[in-house]
Amino acid sequence: MSVRPEYFTLTKLLANRLFRIPHYQRAYSWQREHRAAMFSDIRKLKNQPSDSFHFMATVVGLNRKEKGKEIATELYDFIEIVDGQQRITTLVLLLKAIERKLNCKIPVEDEQAKKLQKLLVKQDESSLILLQTNHDRSQYFANYLRRGVHPSTDEAQTLADHELLSAIEECEFFVDNWDNRLELLGILKNKLTFVYHEIDHEAAVYTVFETLNDRGLDVSWLDKLKSRLMRVAFENNQGNSEEQINELHDIWGQIYATLGPLHKVASDIGLRESISSEVLRFAATLKTSKVPSQPLGEKRSVDRLMDICRSTPEAIELSNWILDVTNAHYKLLNDMRSSKRALAKNVQARLLGLAIILRDCSPEEKNELLGQREKTTFRIFGLCRTDARREKGEYVQLAWKTWNDPDFKTDAILTELKNLGENYNIEKAFSEIPNCYTGWSEELRYLLYRYEEHLAEQKGLSLNNAQWQCIWDDTASNSIEHILPKSKGSQEPLDPGQEGVFVHRLGNLMLLPPKDNSEAGAREPEAKVNIYQSTRLLIAEEVAKMIDAEKGWGIKQIEKRERQLIKWIKEKWGEDKSEPDRHI
Repeated sequence: MSVRPEYFTLTKLLANRLFRIPHYQRAYSWQREHRAAMFSDIRKLKNQPSDSFHFMATVVGLNRKEKGKEIATELYDFIEIVDGQQRITTLVLLLKAIERKLNCKIPVEDEQAKKLQKLLVKQDESSLILLQTNHDRSQYFANYLRRGVHPSTDEAQTLADHELLSAIEECEFFVDNWDNRLELLGILKNKLTFVYHEIDHEAAVYTVFETLNDRGLDVSWLDKLKSRLMRVAFENNQGNSEEQINELHDIWGQIYATLGPLHKVASDIGLRESISSEVLRFAATLKTSKVPSQPLGEKRSVDRLMDICRSTPEAIELSNWILDVTNAHYKLLNDMRSSKRALAKNVQARLLGLAIILRDCSPEEKNELLGQREKTTFRIFGLCRTDARREKGEYVQLAWKTWNDPDFKTDAILTELKNLGENYNIEKAFSEIPNCYTGWSEELRYLLYRYEEHLAEQKGLSLNNAQWQCIWDDTASNSIEHILPKSKGSQEPLDPGQEGVFVHRLGNLMLLPPKDNSEAGAREPEAKVNIYQSTRLLIAEEVAKMIDAEKGWGIKQIEKRERQLIKWIKEKWGEDKSEPDRHI
């Protein structure tokens, strides 16, 4: 085994090496703030003396000592990047952006552009200085290096694709705003420095990786878990070790391949949590030996999972468990992409949903359990607007029992789910917090979507999916219609006996496709009837009929509609009129 830490400039780091990112590594995950920090570091070197340098990062590479690749008269080593892929990827994109922006009509710039092109795409016009073999199925990176082309970020199908395309755009913008591009190129090649560790045996990778982690290397806890599991496999060296290592590589390749779309789904429904972190924490929480009261933290999760892993078969089994949790999490969040995004904000409710999906029971039982979880969760945290920290222990304990206890039958789970919500009074919640618009737009959109389903079921009709897709594709605020316009009433709750209409109360709110909502605007309610009817949404037709029948729209009609909606809400979400009012 050989470990050779060396101090390199970017020029020396890239010389005679072809870098590869294997499929069992995570996809590109740097975000705008990471790239902005790197750009800031580069700017600080502008107009500095020639002996000024900036240490960028530690890079760890695995040289498997396979036969190098001879291209023209040069021999290149293949290096798998173990750590540093985010920074190296971004710097390579920045070099390509400079190459594209250099003026080929100026001889010195043309010469440097050609050198850059030969650095990034070798003389065989095929081999790339860096190959994204991990989950870049769209070939955005390769196409940009070879041909300098890239689509807009709107075409991205995963969060990794989106960040990669964003990185290209930001690198080109950075280059465009640097007045002397040759100066910028010189800074990148000669003033950015790295400590490079080249390892020639994979078994050593994970020891070095953990040693560097202990020194403050910024690595996700999920990556740390993978490293420790790989280390177990190498140290045990049982049976056909090469086959077992390859199996672990394949499993983690699938995990990272799923995490890319999973991060995109989470972004679509407004979750800002680290989904990789959540997968790790949920996997460990459900694997605890005793019933937990809250999801485990990241470090404790890794420690807990490693406590139950002492051999290569256990490392493989545990990796498969992480994959199962990742797939279940994708299914759960993907189901919330439209109407159920209002339910996605609560971490303990997500854990319970994941436990139900993973539970060994029939599809019919799972659907029943997920439906009751949906009802209970929306009643507590949506309708009654309870703080997200409430009932955390109850949800987490129920999730653990749902997955771990084979004697915990479906009927018993349903009963516990119903009991969780029984002490939350819906009518009181609406009377105490009458504002159903400010800070409650996603919950309102979900509520009124369910009401549209109710009206369609009553009439034996199907939902107008085209119109509803228009609603889900835009922001909630652009689809919420104030029947009596905001400009015609008060946007603050009114004291008893005070004249006027509080426009944000439930009875005055409706959903319209954004285009129709914009057209309705601040018109008088009577002038909106034709717009409402033209949408072919049952909820809008109902309001239009009420305006016609009541010959106008004011406080009387708003209160009447509100009573009707609350009556339906109590029936839908199962409130017993005799229940106590505590926990509001």
